[in-house]
Amino acid sequence: MSLPAGAVTVRLPGGGGAVLAEEVPVALVFEGVTQAVMMASPTDLADFLLGFALTEGMIAERAELLRHEVVRQPQGIEVRGWLAAPAGQRFAARRRAMAGPVGCGLCGLDSLAAVLRPLPRAPRGGGAKLALGAPAPLADGALAALRAGQVLQDAVRAVHAAGFWDGAKMLMLREDVGRHNALDKLAGALAGQGIDAAAGALVLTSRLSVDLVQKAAMIGARLLIAASAPTALAVAEAQAAGLALIARGPDGPTLYTDTEAE
Repeated sequence: MSLPAGAVTVRLPGGGGAVLAEEVPVALVFEGVTQAVMMASPTDLADFLLGFALTEGMIAERAELLRHEVVRQPQGIEVRGWLAAPAGQRFAARRRAMAGPVGCGLCGLDSLAAVLRPLPRAPRGGGAKLALGAPAPLADGALAALRAGQVLQDAVRAVHAAGFWDGAKMLMLREDVGRHNALDKLAGALAGQGIDAAAGALVLTSRLSVDLVQKAAMIGARLLIAASAPTALAVAEAQAAGLALIARGPDGPTLYTDTEAE
């Protein structure tokens, strides 16, 4: 039986084997400088580089990433990118020194002010119109569509996913051992295909922390649906950015922000 990308078979002491998720150090290198080393699934790495650059504000559009290459090293993988001149200046202004723990998307920022960065205001309309209906059926449909497309999760039972849903079907999906990585890969895939993130919903398998809200806002998303509960800061930042947020609540899927009333 062939395994999906990102899965390997590990021999067990008692005989036989188990299918597990690959977890590899992936260095994201811009202009010859390592910006982050993330423990990640070694899949969709071009999407990962592009999405990370977009969600971290190093580039404003796809065209500012001029070229990239993937270089496999004995210790892991380097994904190298080269930026257009204005983007290179932004890269210097918001530089990280991050050594990739999967559970934290803000580690390594060098000041408290950099944590709550200014976010672009989401445009009205688009995917947020989906949130005007009942949040429970909306979230149930989106999350069911996301789960149905998780090929790697079916094999290993250990990865997150981020998907783009148009209200009827899941148009795109990316999986990774890291929840932030999955969203970055999706962001890169959307940009690479020229798909407007505001036109549908970003759907996540994970808990909803402030850094995921920030990443969604940075790519112009209008609606974010998550399987787990948000933090209070995530709700506050989503409200300020005009991002409709649906996530687990005490009585099921709950709309946490009131963006249309503003």
